[in-house]
Amino acid sequence: MLFIVAALLLLGVVMGTVAHAPLHLTAAAAVVVAVWLGVFALRERHARRHAPSAD
Repeated sequence: MLFIVAALLLLGVVMGTVAHAPLHLTAAAAVVVAVWLGVFALRERHARRHAPSAD
């Protein structure tokens, strides 16, 4: 329960910050996060395909 409260509080702070940031800054941050998540997903997929089997 405490985790949910903390997550909602953090979300409120972040959304408040985004609401006051210029649009181009918000878009640039969104692109950076999207690229980071894409690289992470590709690395995870590559690691799962090349991992030795545990069977």
